[in-house]
Amino acid sequence: MEVSSKENTQFFSNNTVLPVDRSSFKSESSASKERQSCYGGIKIFLGALSFVYFAKALSGSYLKSTITQIERRFDIPSSLVGVIDGSFEIGNLLIIILVSYFGAKLHRPRIIGAGCLIMSAGTFLIAMPQFFMGRYQYERFTSTINSTVSISPCLQDKSQTPLSALEKSQAKINAGCEKEAGSAMWIYVLLGNLLRGIGETPIQPLGITYIDDYAIEENAALYIGCVQTVAIIGPIFGFLLGSLCAKLYVDIGFVDLDSVTITHKDVQWVGAWWLGYLIAGVISVLAGIPFWFLPKHLPKPQSRKDSSTSSEQSKFITEDNKDQHKSYQQHVKIAEMAKDFLPSLKNLFGNPVYILYLCASIIQFNSLIGMVTYKPKYIEQQYGQTSSKTNFVIGLINIPAVAFGIFSGGLIMKKFRINVLGAAKLSLGSSFFGYLLLLSLFAMGCENSDVAGLTVSYHGTKRMTDYEQALFSECNSGCACSKNDWDPICGENGVTYISACLAGCQAFNGTGKNTVFFNCSCVGTLESPSPRSSAVVGPCQKGNECPRMFLYFLVISVITSYTLSVGGTPGYILLLRCIKPHLKSFALGIYTLAIRVLAGIPAPVYFGVAIDTTCLKWGSKRCGGRGACRLYDSSALRYVYLGLTLVLGTVSIFFSVAVLWVLRKRSSPRDETLSANGERGACGTKSRKDNFVNSDHLIQSTYWPEKETRL
Repeated sequence: MEVSSKENTQFFSNNTVLPVDRSSFKSESSASKERQSCYGGIKIFLGALSFVYFAKALSGSYLKSTITQIERRFDIPSSLVGVIDGSFEIGNLLIIILVSYFGAKLHRPRIIGAGCLIMSAGTFLIAMPQFFMGRYQYERFTSTINSTVSISPCLQDKSQTPLSALEKSQAKINAGCEKEAGSAMWIYVLLGNLLRGIGETPIQPLGITYIDDYAIEENAALYIGCVQTVAIIGPIFGFLLGSLCAKLYVDIGFVDLDSVTITHKDVQWVGAWWLGYLIAGVISVLAGIPFWFLPKHLPKPQSRKDSSTSSEQSKFITEDNKDQHKSYQQHVKIAEMAKDFLPSLKNLFGNPVYILYLCASIIQFNSLIGMVTYKPKYIEQQYGQTSSKTNFVIGLINIPAVAFGIFSGGLIMKKFRINVLGAAKLSLGSSFFGYLLLLSLFAMGCENSDVAGLTVSYHGTKRMTDYEQALFSECNSGCACSKNDWDPICGENGVTYISACLAGCQAFNGTGKNTVFFNCSCVGTLESPSPRSSAVVGPCQKGNECPRMFLYFLVISVITSYTLSVGGTPGYILLLRCIKPHLKSFALGIYTLAIRVLAGIPAPVYFGVAIDTTCLKWGSKRCGGRGACRLYDSSALRYVYLGLTLVLGTVSIFFSVAVLWVLRKRSSPRDETLSANGERGACGTKSRKDNFVNSDHLIQSTYWPEKETRL
């Protein structure tokens, strides 16, 4: 009986319902809510930041697509356009140190929002000259000065024209000169691009660090990869927008389009370049709105709160709830960090692999930035393509090839688990074969168009050394023509003449685009000009072989873009693995600064200066002075543009070979036996965890400046 009672007692004691600790449920519930709040907040920030990356990439690529439009609209040389293009980097460098240091201590989302407003203001400022500088005036033959006076294209004598009509016309030109002489509206474009650079500065450093601080550690790389993927889409839409706007006349909505006597195929055509900047500015404003409503801090994930698993950077972040003693310790750490600046810099520049790779990258980015900046101009001038078609091709073909190349490089590194030495080989091989393919483009050019007095004489021989003297011949000696005019017509013999006057045309029929000139004494066969030949408005098309050469150029260009982009990820991994862990951020900052200062700013300028040397016919401003180039020497342009790109690329390959040589030397067995502690150097090829590719390849483009330039 006692046994049974004991068993019953034990049974009831084991099955007794214990009191529930409701506080544990509350803590679990609050933790769940906090986790959901953190997850939702970081998702909202991720979406907003992705949209901002899209906006800034769109506006930056749209600027590249309007280089030739800006050059023609403001009558400026390519070298000055290069200065305008480089002003973005100057604006970025002005405040990047201040933003990087002080931005992390302030309200990061609102600083990004303010940057978007500044970026949009700069974009709007670029478009403003269109509304203040008057209508676009192109050089074109006009059949009448007023409704009653008709003028022959070839004036045998200025006395043929009534003096009153000439005086009125000259007075009108002089009045326009007084207005034009006091303005240099391209300065507003430069200042607007400078503001764009200032506004874009906080987006990358503050946005990426915000994600890294408040995202779950295993998701941070994925989130950053998503942001960079969206950023690659931006240039595609930027160039497509440039293609659309280039088809629209610059003064659309302000003038009667039926009165425009040139088409989008004419070298003087200027598209509605300003319209795209207004669209990009609106997108930038919309992209910045969400950041004004995001909190300064998000709840940190539980893994980040645990001191044992917190990231290295979190040890240096000052929390608001820390006491004064910890704040004092933080100041001590900052002081110690300041003292360590010069030793760290010395340590960094004492690393031969880092220095050699930095030199190789600077020279290679000089090559790539210069090539991409003037690629639209090269296609237009070399293959006779319109600005609209050029931008469409670059946006729809070249940029996706670059994106696919970047992805392929990371995939190869991950799939084959390539170590540092293998990454150096892959990066070198990518550059070598990319520039080898570029070498083949020298054979895929078009010959100069036959332009009487410039590329051929009026008798069919090669142009004279002093081409301005060659513009005049016996067939137009009786005409009072100006050598500064650029109003090309196409003769029935397939030769382009600079103007109807220089072609010796005595009569015309029709108006505007449908004007036909007759009795042109210089037109006919070049060997035997006929006085009864005719010509039409506009230059003649390139030779029959040119469309086929353009197709070959596109194929090789896409393959080259892909090949060069494959080496981007391995090069970035090489950069990360060859420096000490505590110097990574500093090394990447120096790398980015060097690329911007020594490549992003000077490359467009000296490429533009070199391209200007190939000009055959400069335009003239209304008030005198040299304007934009009207005609380039196709052969000289090809050798200068491709040659400069190839020379810089070849020099960078030599530095890459030096990097590989140093890595091989460090990874030799002899160095291993001489090592005191049995460990490899920073860039050894020992099979270890750090030598294999991890999630770093997902964020490789975060610190890859001008990644979109690998076209």
